[in-house]
Amino acid sequence: MFQVEGWSDLKVRRFPDGFLFGAGTSAYQVEGAWNEDGKGESIWDKYLHDNPDIISDGRNGDVASNSYHQYKRDVEMLRELGVDYYRFSISWSRVLPRGFSNEINEKGLEYYDKLIDELLKYNIKPMITLYHFDLPQTLQDFGGWANPLSTEWFEDYAAVIFKAFAHKVPYWITVNQPNSICVEGYGQGLMAPAISSSGIGDYMCIKNVLVAHARAYRLYEREYKKKFKGSVGIALALNWADPVNNSTKNVEATDVYREFMIGLYMHPIWSKDGGFPKMVKERVHQNSIKQGFKKSRLPALSKEEVTLLKGSSDFVGVNHYTTVLVKSTDRGMSAPSFDDDVHVELTYRPEWKNATSSWLKSVPYGIYRVCVYLNTKYDYPQMFVTEHGWSTRPGLKDDTRVENLRLYLKAILFAIEDGTDLKGYTTWSLMDNVEWVAGTSERFGLYEVDFESEDKNRTARLSALVYKRIIDKRIVEDDYKPNNLKMSITNRNVKTEL
Repeated sequence: MFQVEGWSDLKVRRFPDGFLFGAGTSAYQVEGAWNEDGKGESIWDKYLHDNPDIISDGRNGDVASNSYHQYKRDVEMLRELGVDYYRFSISWSRVLPRGFSNEINEKGLEYYDKLIDELLKYNIKPMITLYHFDLPQTLQDFGGWANPLSTEWFEDYAAVIFKAFAHKVPYWITVNQPNSICVEGYGQGLMAPAISSSGIGDYMCIKNVLVAHARAYRLYEREYKKKFKGSVGIALALNWADPVNNSTKNVEATDVYREFMIGLYMHPIWSKDGGFPKMVKERVHQNSIKQGFKKSRLPALSKEEVTLLKGSSDFVGVNHYTTVLVKSTDRGMSAPSFDDDVHVELTYRPEWKNATSSWLKSVPYGIYRVCVYLNTKYDYPQMFVTEHGWSTRPGLKDDTRVENLRLYLKAILFAIEDGTDLKGYTTWSLMDNVEWVAGTSERFGLYEVDFESEDKNRTARLSALVYKRIIDKRIVEDDYKPNNLKMSITNRNVKTEL
């Protein structure tokens, strides 16, 4: 039975034929080997080396889950689960140590080539993310994503990766979560490179990251699409927001919040007219003039950039974790700033269950409503859920993760039934990793990692067996309880010749 927020339905729904299941990680969070085999320094290397005290448990990504040396075990875990694909990211500075394409680190390319071949050997499709937060530090020294030249740097980097792997990789994600890169990294100072320039630096970054995405997409479209028929998308943080109640002020405030959190990134690519959302442009412009600026703090997209961006994605990657409640506010905020431009307050329902991460509440209906919202506003775009997960403390019996997984997958089945063109689901994450400034204090893995062991040994949690069962049966069962936590290689992936 599916029962959440008033929904109750006894119908057994099946994931359609062709629906794909996967698991995800990112380079900085799992690879380790931060300075081995010619890898250059990334912004996360520098940020956490320079500021060790901000890490909750003191553990940075220098060794992480040791995937650089344990990639074959990672693929073995994927085989145990029976997934169709593995979403992982490439470390820009492992391939281009100084960020620029004139110097290519062949050892870096060799690592990813071996990982890709190991996946393909067992019929597991690679889904590669080109950029997952870890800019080469040398490029940050030139301004990073606030520098308009960053769009060229990224296109050059993408060209190197496409040339090496386009013939092997069917699914690509250009950029992961522009809002985290820009609003948290260049505005709030919460993520590397930890620049506090809210309302200015974050908007500069947003424009450049989106244009960089589009340039990489057009490069693939021009040179590889016809021959290899791969799909290229972008992964966006698409959490849901509802008004705290149905008052006109709170409904209007929620519309504003959604446009800043969703529309700012979706509208330039999927809307019919292109460009940034009208509401966002008008609001930032009006605030900027009031604050004494001669023009809007939100950089304009040229006509050429609007055209470049429109339609520059084969699918939208939906990174969805939680839901918030929005209410209008009259309280003063720091101006100019992103928060002041949005100007709302956020809250939660007290009955929503909390993960180990303080920001993460279990609200399964939210992923359904996000899908319906995107369908209505952007004419049924093709989607992958590219991240969804739940954090716990260490331990193998992760019942709260199992409950969260089941409820969200049931909500996804409702969304599919109601017409969502959803191609696949990616659980976050395959294994415990370094959760940025939280270190390893928040565990998202289906597999527990023993960070005290030399090889960073991995052990299946209860959730791994439940996910394996869902993939195998293609339904969500509430009453399935495995007899033990031992995993075995699934029969779904048959070894083939490369």
